[in-house]
Amino acid sequence: MTAIYDCSVESQLLTGMRLARGAIGRGQLVVVPTDTVYGLAADAFDAAAVARLLEAKGRERTSPPPVLIPGIPTLDALAREVPEPVRRLVAAFWPGGLTVILHAQPSLSWDLGETRGTVALRMPDNHFALELLSETGPLAVSSANLSGMPSATTAAEASEMLGDSVAVYLDGGPAGTGYEAIGERPGDTSSTIVDATGLTADGGVLRIVRAGVISRERIAEVVGEELLAPAAEAPGVADAVGAPPASGSATEGAEPAASDDATDAAAS
Repeated sequence: MTAIYDCSVESQLLTGMRLARGAIGRGQLVVVPTDTVYGLAADAFDAAAVARLLEAKGRERTSPPPVLIPGIPTLDALAREVPEPVRRLVAAFWPGGLTVILHAQPSLSWDLGETRGTVALRMPDNHFALELLSETGPLAVSSANLSGMPSATTAAEASEMLGDSVAVYLDGGPAGTGYEAIGERPGDTSSTIVDATGLTADGGVLRIVRAGVISRERIAEVVGEELLAPAAEAPGVADAVGAPPASGSATEGAEPAASDDATDAAAS
């Protein structure tokens, strides 16, 4: 079995981080702790590595992974534009459990799957994840579980599901302990996903496409209720990392919300 490195032990932290950086550079997969759930990470700019991530989870290209970033400057580099309400949201909730879907920079040379020109971005509130991100750059990160299974909140749970498909496991202790589990299923500490792509149109609104650890009420306190679409209008979870579907379109490739983290990630 792939080794698990305990980040609370300095020698294991140094070794684990070094091996994780090397694995990401070689296009391999790494499991990392985040503030919400554990994430399965790959180099966001390595199409083969992203395909390997989807294969390990048992997912299709119709369910592209979110991207974890080390800070707000990277948000501006990856998004085509960042509307002012989104800047207020990230100022309030980053680093933390909020994932934001925006139009991606068209010049980016990556292939995350069928994103329809969008990207889901999050800055996690976890020291180990941020340290790794600062050295590797943006990482495609989905929840560290098999598709359809509950998200892993420990490295051991991730290892049980993903096994040797992962090159390095970083153990940062239990994830999600800093949040109230108010997600879509009991015990769910996944990030809240907000689709902000509609803000680029006149009269556009934000849509909460997955309820997670950041409540609708807290989001409304920052941007105002008038900027939030009614809950019944939010698209399905399958669209969380793609553009909102056209009216009446199917949400193909959906899986239970509790097993998908933009890690939240992020998912994560």
